Amino acid sequence: MKNEALIRNLQKTGLSEKTALVYTALLEMGGAYPSAISEKTKINRSTVYKILLDLSIKGLITEIERGKKLYYQVEKPEKLVRYAKAQADTAKDAYEKTRELIPDIAGIFAMSPNKPKIRFFQNADGIMSIFEDHVSISKKYEMLGFANTAELSRFFDPGFLTKYIKKKEKIGITTRGFVPNTSGDRHYAEEFYKGVKESIKLKVRYIPREEFPFNGEITIYGTDRVSIINFDDRGIVGIIIEDKPIHDMMTRIFELAWKGGESSVIKSK
Repeated sequence: MKNEALIRNLQKTGLSEKTALVYTALLEMGGAYPSAISEKTKINRSTVYKILLDLSIKGLITEIERGKKLYYQVEKPEKLVRYAKAQADTAKDAYEKTRELIPDIAGIFAMSPNKPKIRFFQNADGIMSIFEDHVSISKKYEMLGFANTAELSRFFDPGFLTKYIKKKEKIGITTRGFVPNTSGDRHYAEEFYKGVKESIKLKVRYIPREEFPFNGEITIYGTDRVSIINFDDRGIVGIIIEDKPIHDMMTRIFELAWKGGESSVIKSK
């Protein structure tokens, strides 16, 4: 297909790779029946039908009945902007709901007879220890998180981050996360994950910085651990909570936010 750059950029708006392919094919063809779209994109027809239904629900394409068959056309490009804004609003709402849950979580935590293991860390060496703990688990798992990756690039030596990501690749750790939509954060995803296996590439959902400001990181990892880091210049601190119920609860909170929209996969250059 033509317009490969457009397909990559559409993925960054929140569309999956196959959805971006179908949307671009419709755009190039000026409209088409599902069979023609399937032929052009090399995606099987049943999957094309599902994607077309999803795009119709999102308001990005129009469904027209022609001779008892369904014909599809792309809506005005402005609809993409509305869709992206709706995705960001949904994620923002999920973030606010998560913040509102914290007092309830803290209350349950305080009453629990089986207190989780908590470790506190300070200064650069301490924060490095937290990241080393992320990759101390020998079995592959999916890491989930909310992160200001631009701060990671500023705080850590590039060599340390490169080794950290290589260890993730060796173990088979995949990653999904929410990241501010800034040039610094995009640079982290594109630069440090360049050259790693496609299956290990970072899957991120970019959130407007002004609507989703944070200066730290929450990482849900392994089978029972959560790390929280504050990169405040007044005092860099971090903790590791080792507790299965808290890990599972934070995983559910993350999934609640993730369901607000499809993810974007950062491609290496």
